[in-house]
Amino acid sequence: MLKNKWLALFVIASFLTSFISFKASAETAFQAEKFPFKEMQVQVMPEFDYPEDWGSKDTPSLLVGQYGTIANKSGQDYEGEIEIPVPAMEKGFEAYLVAEFPEENKPEVQRPYDVDKEKGIVTWKPAKAIKNNETYKFVIEYYTKSIDVKDKKRFTYQLVNNADIDQLDVVFYAPMEAKEIKLEPKAESNTKSEYGEELYYYQYKNVKAGDNLNYSFSYKKEGTESTLEAINKKQPPNDENHSGVTTATDQVTKGGTDNSKRPIIGVGGASIIGIALIIAGLFVFLGLKGNAETGLKAADKDKKTKQQSKQTTGKKDIKSANTEEKKELRKKLLTGKIDQEMYEEEIKKLI
Repeated sequence: MLKNKWLALFVIASFLTSFISFKASAETAFQAEKFPFKEMQVQVMPEFDYPEDWGSKDTPSLLVGQYGTIANKSGQDYEGEIEIPVPAMEKGFEAYLVAEFPEENKPEVQRPYDVDKEKGIVTWKPAKAIKNNETYKFVIEYYTKSIDVKDKKRFTYQLVNNADIDQLDVVFYAPMEAKEIKLEPKAESNTKSEYGEELYYYQYKNVKAGDNLNYSFSYKKEGTESTLEAINKKQPPNDENHSGVTTATDQVTKGGTDNSKRPIIGVGGASIIGIALIIAGLFVFLGLKGNAETGLKAADKDKKTKQQSKQTTGKKDIKSANTEEKKELRKKLLTGKIDQEMYEEEIKKLI
């Protein structure tokens, strides 16, 4: 009899343990509708740059960056993973960077991440719990080989959103020297950077979950030179308006040729990370990319293991220092403080 009582208690205890574990798991599961976006900026950049392991440049690259600020409306602090839709099944998809911005006006902090190709999501866990009713800022960057090359180069881009978005900015960067550019639907506004790069802007308010946005982009461009390579050969005008680094906000408020009213770029997307991505060379992007080379690429776990095994403290410090020096040299080149010859000589010293 006593044995049966102990067995019954064991069964009940097991049931309660399983129930509590299930409940805890359910509470930490990510529910997109409970984490709406206050702001999001998407930057779509064909032939902007190429990862080191890209292969032939005859296959154009498409770089996409998503900068988001989500709000925790779950009713409690959240310690689980974040899930953001990505086109993981696109040809050549490669997640390149996931990072968070834990403090205003402070550098980004990379996070280890995973990509679920079947579900089409990238997941990561924030370093700290997201407090109830507070916000969390992040950036995702990825490449695809989805640009079709025929008489013209063309691709389609779809923004899949599983949560409401209060303020959304979408910016398309045409490749340097691109011609016969066609973008559908027609952009609300476009402008030129001081380097002649065509930029197209869309702005939306109160985008509902499931209201996926679709765009088609086509252009003609000779050769395989990336926008970054072309920019590195140029120098900005040496006048009072270009004495320092140019941001996306500067491009809109200072110069360029608009065919309609200028969008308030920077109020939405640029404010997400404290500063906009830099159009004149995109120094922020270059810095993120440099750091990403020593970060985790969880889209390929074998690569991640190899990277982790190579990252000794000494090598990491040296590479980080070199990245910062290269970044400073690019700034000096693009702001006219040094010429191309001096730039190349200094870069050789860092290799």
